[in-house]
Amino acid sequence: MSVIRTIAEVRNKVKKNRALGQSIALVPTMGYLHQGHLQLIKSAKRDGHYTVVSIFVNPLQFGPKEDFASYPRDLERDVKLAVDAGADVIFAPEVQEMYPIPCLTGVEVQQLGNWLCGKSRPGHFNGVCTVVSKLFNIVQPDWAYFGEKDAQQLAIIRKMVFDLNYPVEVVGVPIVREEDGLARSSRNIFLNQSEREQAPVLWRALQIAQGMYFQGERESAEIKNAMLTEFGKSSLAKVDYIEIVDTINLQPITQLGSKALVAVAVRFGQTRLIDNLTLVEEKCTGQ
Repeated sequence: MSVIRTIAEVRNKVKKNRALGQSIALVPTMGYLHQGHLQLIKSAKRDGHYTVVSIFVNPLQFGPKEDFASYPRDLERDVKLAVDAGADVIFAPEVQEMYPIPCLTGVEVQQLGNWLCGKSRPGHFNGVCTVVSKLFNIVQPDWAYFGEKDAQQLAIIRKMVFDLNYPVEVVGVPIVREEDGLARSSRNIFLNQSEREQAPVLWRALQIAQGMYFQGERESAEIKNAMLTEFGKSSLAKVDYIEIVDTINLQPITQLGSKALVAVAVRFGQTRLIDNLTLVEEKCTGQ
């Protein structure tokens, strides 16, 4: 499969397949694909769509002290994995193609992006919304697939689509985990052996929250304290945040109702990992 590098070419490719009556799905990624990404592609294909996978490390969503330059890149590997998963088109533009001159226009979803990950990564979600908005305008998909691991990102994209009337159906795909519960992430490769051994504490802490909820606990503070205790057993884990929020507007809640999102961010050395779990009243099998 040839890799499309230009906006004009991918637009032409999509236009031809839409004319054949095919629905178009977009799977936006920053590359270095793992099983979580591949599940997005497989879900789009299983749903019967002509699937465009974008691979673009977006500089707008990296802060000045973040890892844009060192973010893992391996396009040849990614193309093979994406094609094997069912991708029809790989759109892998250079930065100059996406931002030929300094980008003076941005997209911001207020409130939703100001805390959780947004608190420690100011401007990050503006960069995410801007590049996703551009990809929506370039590819004009009917469907767009995002992973539920980035729960805040997913909520923000859904709000952007609703507020700006994009004719796109946003699909959230459940988290893909390693056997020990660690959520698949491109950043996992930065963990050294000791950090990797301790990283599943994120999943264990979320399971503690789940267990307490099933047993009738509805006080957010009690659940968060129990999670902090679990994180305290890991000598390398530095908690960025533990928050329990509503699933739509991501606002903190003190008394849990029938549904809530538990979100965590934890650093192991220089690597920051995120994870989450949605608590519902009926028994949950995890994400």
